[in-house]
This record gives sequence, C-alpha cells and structure tokens, in this order.
Amino acid sequence: MKERASHFGAEMIDEPADKPDITLTLDREGVIRNVTPSDAFGSESLDQWRGRPWGETVSPELVDRVDQAIEAARSSGDSQCFRVQQRLPSGRELPVEYTTVSLGKKAGLVAIGRNLKNVSDLQTRLIDALKAREQDFWRLRDIERRYRAVLDASTDAVALVRASNMRVVEANVRAARALGLLPGSQFLPDLSTRDRNALEAALELARSQGRAPNIVLHLQNGSQWSLRASLVTSDADPFYLLQMSTLSGAPETVSEPDGLEQILHRIPDAFVIVDRTGVVVKANPSFLDLAQVGVESAVLGQNLGRWFSRPAENFSVIAGLVQRHGSVRTLRCRLEGELGLTTEVEISAVGDRSNNPKAYGLLMRDVSPRDSRRESDSTFELDDLADDRAPPKDSLDAVVKASVESIERRCIDEALASCRGNRTLAARRLGLSRQTLHVKINKYKLDRV
Repeated sequence: MKERASHFGAEMIDEPADKPDITLTLDREGVIRNVTPSDAFGSESLDQWRGRPWGETVSPELVDRVDQAIEAARSSGDSQCFRVQQRLPSGRELPVEYTTVSLGKKAGLVAIGRNLKNVSDLQTRLIDALKAREQDFWRLRDIERRYRAVLDASTDAVALVRASNMRVVEANVRAARALGLLPGSQFLPDLSTRDRNALEAALELARSQGRAPNIVLHLQNGSQWSLRASLVTSDADPFYLLQMSTLSGAPETVSEPDGLEQILHRIPDAFVIVDRTGVVVKANPSFLDLAQVGVESAVLGQNLGRWFSRPAENFSVIAGLVQRHGSVRTLRCRLEGELGLTTEVEISAVGDRSNNPKAYGLLMRDVSPRDSRRESDSTFELDDLADDRAPPKDSLDAVVKASVESIERRCIDEALASCRGNRTLAARRLGLSRQTLHVKINKYKLDRV
C-alpha cells in the first residue's frame, strides 16, 4: 500500500498538471540569473538573457510594469501577476503572463511565465467567427427583406402554412387583409365540409407529387377563391405554399384604399391597428420606419409589445387605460426597432367601440430628445445660422443638432447620388456600415426623395 502511495506521489511530481512555459530566476536588482524554458519556445537560445536586466527583454512600453513587480518583491515581498510582450533573441514577440514570487528580501525572486499565444490565437479566431456570424445575420436579413417584398408585390394572396398543424407561418399583405391569414392563425378554419375535403385532397396530392392543380374554395362571405398548393420541404417540418386568387365575377373583399386609408398611409406619424391581444393587423409606413422593417408583412401578426423597449411598457397597459377612460392621449413610451434604434414616442390610442373594444388604433408621434421635426420645419442651413435667422425660441443645443442633421442628410444624399443609389458603395464612401446607412436613410426619408 505504501509502495502504491509513493508511486502515485512520484507520478504527481514527475508530471505536474500545469507546467510553466518559462521560469526566470532574478536577483534583487532584476537581473536574470537563470532561464528555464519549455518546448513552447522551440530552438530559441534564451541563455543570452543571463546577466541582462529583465526589463530589456520586454517591449519598451512595459518596462515600468516589470520594474514595479521587481520593486514590490524587493521591498514587501508581494507577488505580482501581469502580462508583457516578451521579446525573444530571434526577434519574435510572444504574449506572456508572468507571476512573480519573492525568494526573500536578499535572495531575489522567481518569475513564472505562461505563453498566451494560443489564447490570443483563440481570441482572434473567436472574433473572426463573431464577425462572420454577424455578416451572415445581416445577409439573411437582407434576403428576408427581399423575400417579403416579393410576396407583397404579388397580386395573389400567398401564405406559407405548416403541414403538421395547418397554422400560418408567413403571409403577404393581401392574404392578411382579404382572408385574415396572420402568422400563428389557423388556415381558413370555417370552410364547409365539401371544401375541406377538397382542400385535404389537394394537400395530399401536393405531399406526394410536390404540387397540386387548382381547386375552388367557397368562403362564408360568398366569395370564390382559386387555390394552388405546392410543398416546401425543410429539415424540421414541411410547409405548404398556398397561392389564392379571386375568380372573375366573384365579390372582391379587398378594395383599393379609399381617401381615409390614403391619408393614414401618408400621415407622417406612425399609425397601427391591433386586435384586443395586441397583434398588429395594419400599419402605415411611418410605423415601419420606427420598427426598422422594410415591408408591412414583416409586422403583421406580430405582437406590438415586441417593439416596446421597457418591460413596464406593454400593450396591456394601453388597452387597460383605453377601456377605463375611453382613450389615451400623449402617453410617453420608447420603441426599439429591429436594428436597435430606440425612439421616444407619444402614443394616443382609442378602441373601435366604447365598451370591450375588439380592435385598437394607436397614433405614435416621434418626440425624441433630438430635434427630429422633419425637413423644412427645423432643418436649418449653415447660412441661416450665420445670419441669425434660426428660430429664436430654439435652444443652442437644438440648433446645433439640427445643423448637424442637415449636414449629415446632405452628405448621405450626395453619396447616394454619386453612387447611383448603390447603398453598399455609398456606405463605404461615408465610412459607415450598411446597416447604419439604412437607418439614417429611413430617418431622413431619403428613399422617398
């Protein structure tokens, strides 16, 4: 038993768990007397360091740090732990983390070093991986934006439905408005038994052959729709891509926007309609700018609380105030867009009826601390500032911010014009990321100029 214990102890001594990469033995003045390197230093002839001050073997900007460690060990015996760029005799430099241990006030000290090159390389690879992941994220966001734009440009109602439960995953604006197909909702749950059987037969054919010929569905409002189904496979779960169009002579459920809808569409303040649970059913372009999304279908079916940046601010609070008082005026909140831009807004809200509303309309006005009133209302030219024609009631801070925004807007406008609308080239010319340029273009509404 004693033999086994002594043998085990010998193994522990012969094979330490964490062997240092380099050990320096120094006298009280910090002169290197002995060097014990590991295999990490390869063929470096570190014996040349013997007789030289330790500070001469590190990068010049770290000499004071080495001297402090030597003085601490000499005066009080305190240990120090720090990193240096160790200069080797061959000219190479390695990041080394040293821990100094005092051997007594007269005996000098020992510096035990660990090579951090592998750690540094790992950090570099990690940073590169994070950058690549971020680039992939923005590339996917750009693909998603284009995909949504293509869906919204279609004159047909298009919906992507999960095959396992027939719930809508994606739908374009026409499908949402004409058929009520919002993400998460059941696909046409009120079909008659005859139409339901026809739909299931078409979906079965799509599963076996990839697509199915058109069928006719009769909705409860009397309209007739032609439906074409195709199968979209994925690793997790297959989906059905369903394209629906009204038949000639059938009553059209979606008409062209009337005067009121055109006004709501063009109003400079954000406007959104949600159901009683806070799910967005309609939004104007100004709200899309606040949410930092490109197309309306990206917000339809999403809960409005997704864009409230504070936990205490949510739609249930607004709905409760509307039910209690009939309306809400100038409620101050903060909205956070998909790209991280936070905007201070004042919300006015009302329900579709006084008692137990089924839908709510919310008007949001940008009241950010910056002077964000648009265009000619508060955008001053430099000449205006020079001859004191700026509005006297604006503070100096507001005038400075307005002038900076005016210059920034002009530079972005000129860069886009010189690059013929190519945002990637314009961002490179301005020294901005493409995402930052996209946010500023939406801020100044340069995509509509």
